[in-house]
Amino acid sequence: MAEQAETLRRTPLSRHRILRAAVALADETGIESLSMRNLAQDLGVVPMALYKHVAGKDELLDGMIDVIVGEIDPPQPGTDWKHTIRRRILSARQVLRRHPWAPLAIESRTMATPAVLAYLDAMVATLRAGGLSTDLAHHVMHALGSRILGFSQELFDDSRRAGRSGPTDPAPPAALPPEVAARFPHLAEIAGAAAHDDDSVVGQGCDDQFEFEFALDLLLDGIERLHQRGWTSSGTHH
Repeated sequence: MAEQAETLRRTPLSRHRILRAAVALADETGIESLSMRNLAQDLGVVPMALYKHVAGKDELLDGMIDVIVGEIDPPQPGTDWKHTIRRRILSARQVLRRHPWAPLAIESRTMATPAVLAYLDAMVATLRAGGLSTDLAHHVMHALGSRILGFSQELFDDSRRAGRSGPTDPAPPAALPPEVAARFPHLAEIAGAAAHDDDSVVGQGCDDQFEFEFALDLLLDGIERLHQRGWTSSGTHH
């Protein structure tokens, strides 16, 4: 292991090597702890050496996002638009689960990175190739929102509100107090009805992966029905 580490340290510095090392460091310690100084230390170089390849922290983050977007599975030829979109979004979700800091990094950027733009463009191309109008494809992209990149803003995700990255490990919530259950009987009813996911950001009784796929399928099924009806945004809606 020591020899491998030394070999890596002797590998010529490049933008690709810097970005890969930054992704690995963020995976290990969280995006908040990432700095040009500790990245340089991890690579065994002086901080100024990094600036020959990345202009600064902002460019580093953009490059890291492009690296992980590049891990999303490409479209499969010969499949319909719905299957292609679903498969790529679920692939994106798996990528972001490997890199739990990524949603915060993506949301922090004021402009989409080149790889993100290319990915979104390809998704629109899939919709159009499936026969969806430009009008409908436009609204589909709005409806899918961040879900198209594999994440959604969960209602009770404290780690995101607090600006922390990485998986959380909350203590199992206590049962709803009787007075709360009486006031919100429907919440109390569903609390134990769903499959349990110990890593769920919404607490006991919810399965993050199931909820993600359920909403995704709901959107795609609805989009398909609109397409079959020849829906337009200028029509009358009830």
